[in-house]
Amino acid sequence: MFLMSTLSPLHHWFHARGWQVFPFQEETWQAFLEGKNGLLNAPTGSGKTLALWGACVADYLHDHPDAWQTPRKNGLRVLWITPLRALAKDLQKAMQGFCDDLGLPWRVELRTGDTSSSVRQRQLKSPPECLIITPESLHILLSQKDARRLLGQVRACVVDEWHELLGNKRGVQVELGLARLREFRPSGFRTWGISATIANLEEARDVLLGESWPGRTDQRVIVRAELDKRLRLQTLFPDRIDRFPWSGHLGLQMVEKVLPIIQQSRTTLLFCNTRAQTELWYRQLLEADLTLAGQIAMHHGSIDAQIRSWVEEALKEGRVKVVVCTSSLDLGVDFAPVETIVQIGSTKSLARLLQRAGRSGHQPGAESVLYFVPTHALELMEAAAFKEGIRRHVIEGRAPLQAPIDVLAQYLVTLAVGEGFRADEQFDVVTSTHAYRNLSLDEWDWVLHFITTGGASLGAYDEFSRVDVTDDGLFRIASRKAALRHRLGIGTIVSNPMLRLKLVGGSTIGQVEENFVGKLEPGDTFWFAGQVLEFVRLKELTVFVRKARRKTGVLPRWQGNRMPLSSVLADLLREKMEEAAHHEIVDEELVALQPLFDVQRGWSALPERQELLVEHVKTREGYHLFLYPFEGRVVHEMLATLFAYRFSQLRPVSISFASNDYGLELLADQPFPLELLEQGGLFSAEHLREDLQQAVHTSELTSRRFREVAVIAGLVFQGYPGRPLTGRHLQASTKLMYDVMQRYDPHNLLLQQAHREVMEGQLESTRLHHVLMRLQALTPLVQQPPRPTPLGFPILVDRMRETISSEKLEDRIAKMTLQLERALE
Repeated sequence: MFLMSTLSPLHHWFHARGWQVFPFQEETWQAFLEGKNGLLNAPTGSGKTLALWGACVADYLHDHPDAWQTPRKNGLRVLWITPLRALAKDLQKAMQGFCDDLGLPWRVELRTGDTSSSVRQRQLKSPPECLIITPESLHILLSQKDARRLLGQVRACVVDEWHELLGNKRGVQVELGLARLREFRPSGFRTWGISATIANLEEARDVLLGESWPGRTDQRVIVRAELDKRLRLQTLFPDRIDRFPWSGHLGLQMVEKVLPIIQQSRTTLLFCNTRAQTELWYRQLLEADLTLAGQIAMHHGSIDAQIRSWVEEALKEGRVKVVVCTSSLDLGVDFAPVETIVQIGSTKSLARLLQRAGRSGHQPGAESVLYFVPTHALELMEAAAFKEGIRRHVIEGRAPLQAPIDVLAQYLVTLAVGEGFRADEQFDVVTSTHAYRNLSLDEWDWVLHFITTGGASLGAYDEFSRVDVTDDGLFRIASRKAALRHRLGIGTIVSNPMLRLKLVGGSTIGQVEENFVGKLEPGDTFWFAGQVLEFVRLKELTVFVRKARRKTGVLPRWQGNRMPLSSVLADLLREKMEEAAHHEIVDEELVALQPLFDVQRGWSALPERQELLVEHVKTREGYHLFLYPFEGRVVHEMLATLFAYRFSQLRPVSISFASNDYGLELLADQPFPLELLEQGGLFSAEHLREDLQQAVHTSELTSRRFREVAVIAGLVFQGYPGRPLTGRHLQASTKLMYDVMQRYDPHNLLLQQAHREVMEGQLESTRLHHVLMRLQALTPLVQQPPRPTPLGFPILVDRMRETISSEKLEDRIAKMTLQLERALE
C-alpha cells in the first residue's frame, strides 16, 4: 500500500465537497500506483472518471511529493481516449477543474476534429500534461514526424467507454495505437479502460491490453464498482390491445400516455431508434402540447454540431424540459438534471437499454427511471423479457474483431507518413495486439506489398504506390501531397454520402443523404430538426433551403443499420412465450396480451421452448408458410432466403418472403413440401455458406461492402474538406476496382475481407449456423389454421408494406383486421 500522503490531496478534495471516496476508486488508485494495467467496470454516474483521473494525478504526486504544485514542463503524460467528440468537452472541463481545485498546475486540453489548426500546432510545440482525443486523433498524432518525441513521455493511456469501441474497427485502431505507444515506452506505461458491464469483461480487458509485450508489467486487473444501481423499468400500456397487431400501429398513438410523464419530470430524455422517428415524435409532442414550445429540443447525428452542443448545454443547465434524441446521447455526458428516460420501441438488447436508462439518476446512489413505450403490441413481450433480464443481471457481450486488413494497411501508411517504420520491428508490434495476434507472415508480406505497389492488380498505377522503401529498409512516404491526402482520410467510419443543409443567407443546420436530395424538386418541403423546410437548390454539394410557409412535408430517410435482436434477449423472449403457453403468466405485460394469446391458441398454438411453431395457411394470395424461431429480423431474413432457396431446389417455384423479430413468412403459389421440414433437411447446417452464396447473390453484397474496405485501406480518396466526392463517384470508383481485382487478383486480402464482413456481419453466418443447429433439435409443431394468426399477421403486413403506400396500407390493414375480428364472433 502506498503512503496515505500520496493520496491525501485527493481525499481532501472529496471531503471538502462532502463526498465519500468509494472503495472502487481507492482500489483503482492503489492498482495504478502499483504499476498495474486493467479495466474499470462502473455504471454511468458513479464517479468512474475521478477514479482513473485521480490515479493519474496521484502518480504525479508520488513522483514529486514535495514539489507537485511547482509549475514545470512535464510534457505529455496522459492520453485519454473517448469515442465521441461530444464527451471530450465535458471531460476536459471536469478534469481541468479537478487539477485547479487541487492547485496542480496541469493543462488538460482537447484534440479532436473540431480543434483548430493553431491550437494543434501549439500542442505539438508545448504539449499539455493531458490530451483528450478520439481514436482518429491518436492516429493523426502517430502520423507526425516527431511522434516519438511527443508521445514517448506518455505514462498512461485511459480508454473511456471501451465497451463501445470493442467489436468495431475503431476499437482495432485503439489496439494498434496502444501497441505503438508501448513500443515508444516499453516500461512504465500503463493502459486502463473504463467499461460498462458486458458479459465478457475478462476478454474485453485482454483485448485492450494486448498480447505479451517484452518489458511490460503484466499485472492485469479488473476493478468492479460494487454499487447497487437501482433501475425502475415501467411499461406504458395502450388503452386497447389489438389482437392483430402490426409494426408501427401504436407508436404515435401513445403520445397522450407520454405527455404526463414529461410534465411531471423536471427533465426527460425521449429516446427513439431512428432519426426519422425522432423528427416525428418531436413534431407530435409539440402539436399535442403547445406549452412545450421553447422547452423541447431535438438531438441526432444529422443535426449540425453547433446546434447539438447548444442542446447539450441547455440540458445540463436544465433550460429544456425534454430532448427527443437517438443514440447520439447514449454515452458519457453527465446530464445531472435528467430525471426520466422514455424509450420509444424496443432497443433489441439489454446492454443498450441499460445504457440509456443510466442517463437518468446520473449520480451515485440515485435511481434510474425508464418508461418503455411499445410501438406495437408484441413489443410488450419484449418489455417483460427486459425486466426478466434485469432481475437476473444478464447482459450481452461484445465480440472483438479479428485481423481487419484495411485497418492494418491504413495504420502502416500512417506510420510511413510519420517517422517511418521497419518491417521486422513493426511486425512484432502489430502481432502484440489481440486483433492481429494470429497474423501470418504471408499476410504481413501481402500488406507491405499492397501499400508499396498497390498489389497485383493495381501495380501499374503510380498513385497506388504510396509508400517507398529506403536502401536501409525504412518504409516511409516522401510525397507531401500523398501524406496530406492520407491524413485527411485517417479513420474507420465510412458513412453514406451526406450533403450539407444550409439556410439561404443563413447558417448550416445539418446534413441529409444524397439519395434523399436526389428525389427533391424546387419547392418541395420536408421536415428537419423540428421545422418544415423548402428545397431551393443544390449547389456544390450544399442543399440550400428556406423555412417553408406550409406545415406539411415528407420526412427524410436516413440509411442506418437496423438494430439486431440480441441472442440474450431472444432467449428470454422464447422463455416468455413458453410461460404464455403453460398459462404461467405473472408479468403485467403478458397479462395485457392475454386476449391475443387466446386467439393464437384457439386458431393455432403457442410454442414451448423445445418446439418450433410452423403454420401452413392458404389465402387468396397463395400458400403461406410461417415459422417462429424468435431470433430477430436479421437472422430471420437470412433464414427466409435460405429456406426459399432450399425449397426451390426440390421443384421449380417462385417464393416471396418477409420477416420480423419473431418469425418469417414464405409465400408461394403451391403448397410447401412439409416433408423437407419434418425430415430436418430445411434446417441442415451443412453447406450453409455455399447455399447462402447461391441464395443471396453475395457477390453484389461484397461489391457494396468493398467500398468501405477500399476507403479505409486508402484505395479511394474521399475528397478535401468542403469538397467531398459524390456518392456516385465513390461507388463507381470502388466498383471498378472491385471488378478489376475479381478478374486479375482474386486472392486479394481486401476482397476476402469484404466477403468475410458480408458473411459474418450482414448475413451473420456464424449465428445462423448456431440457430440452425438449435432448430434441428426442436420438435416441429405444425398447424394449419384457417387464416393468418396474431403472430403471423404483423409479418404479412411487413411484406405488404414494401409494395403499398402508407395511406393505402392502413386502409388495407383496416379491412383485413375487420375480417379477422369478424371471424372471432
